[in-house]
Amino acid sequence: MAEPNYVSGDDYVVEFLGYRFAFNASDFEQRVTAAAVRLGLLEGNELDEDETADLVELAADGRIDEARSGLGRYLIRHWERVSLVGGESLVYWLRKLVFRGAWLDHRVKEGLLEVAWDDQTAEFAYRDPRGGRALLELAPVPSWHDLQFRR
Repeated sequence: MAEPNYVSGDDYVVEFLGYRFAFNASDFEQRVTAAAVRLGLLEGNELDEDETADLVELAADGRIDEARSGLGRYLIRHWERVSLVGGESLVYWLRKLVFRGAWLDHRVKEGLLEVAWDDQTAEFAYRDPRGGRALLELAPVPSWHDLQFRR
């Protein structure tokens, strides 16, 4: 197998769209949680250990075998509604956002992108350090906000 394109550890080693990523547990947990917040599945990123474990299991394995938390029970109980929104897969989008972030971080590390603050959106954006292109915009993501987990 080829060398990973992004490495923060070896607790989770996954491939996505031809890229290989290796994450330490904390990095992967934070990225999965951030992805769930970005998708609107969660209101915020303050999860307890069991909620985090359920969410990470879903992203890593595509399913939750046995729920440890209210979040896990919610996802299992409502899987028919939550798994697909507008034809978009929750598991796919969790993974895509985790890998998108790792890919962007790797590009920044390699000097191929720079991080810039966008005052208009009050968010960080990415730009080409050679100035050849305007700020890069990330593609929009589907929303799970209407199905958001609430404690």
